[in-house]
Amino acid sequence: MSQLFYLKECSSTNDEISKFLLYENSDFIALHTFNQTRGRGQYGNTWSSAAEKNLAYTLAIKAENFSLSDFMFNYYTAIIICDFLANLTDSSVKIKWPNDIILKNKKIVGILIEKKKINQNNYFIIGAGFNVLQEKFDEISNAGSILTQTGRHFNLSEFTVVLHDFLVEKLITSPPEDEIMNRFNNTLFKKDEISVFELNEKRQNGIIKNADKNGNLWIELENDGLRSFYHKEIKLLY
Repeated sequence: MSQLFYLKECSSTNDEISKFLLYENSDFIALHTFNQTRGRGQYGNTWSSAAEKNLAYTLAIKAENFSLSDFMFNYYTAIIICDFLANLTDSSVKIKWPNDIILKNKKIVGILIEKKKINQNNYFIIGAGFNVLQEKFDEISNAGSILTQTGRHFNLSEFTVVLHDFLVEKLITSPPEDEIMNRFNNTLFKKDEISVFELNEKRQNGIIKNADKNGNLWIELENDGLRSFYHKEIKLLY
């Protein structure tokens, strides 16, 4: 039902996964590497990863198996990755809207989900970069790894297999959209806390209230009141 492939090195697992979809007939096909040289993040961002310290993982799923909207699928994916890491580390793990995973105030996972038509089939392409064993993040002050945040070492190959099995199990079926929205909002990083935001190159305090089904984040701002924002329209400083 699922396939998990490995490359010793590749530019981007999200880009390379299409080659494996041409020859395999499965609802769940994944590709991973421990040395990704040109990882891509959400909305044109880059994802830098130290070789043999972290995991670049992509899972392709036939979209016809889901009745969820694209936003709901994104939310649900973030939830189950969050659940996996919380179970693994016995720690509180949060989702920084829309799709970064935060462990003890540091970003340890970035998620990029794309929808593509490949070989006459529509796929959700879930790409995720997991910081597992990296210890230094000189250029990205808000990044960390499972090791830096918990002191726990994991074998990368074993970590990948357990992750893959967990995601496939959870994605075979999906809960109702109301449940997804509730769980996503209950796991939101900095929700209902006074935080500092950067908007139009100016900083002001605000409180994250909730995310909605259309992919927007609602924030009560000190100067501008309650407003909704789409990704990249406002920046949470932490």
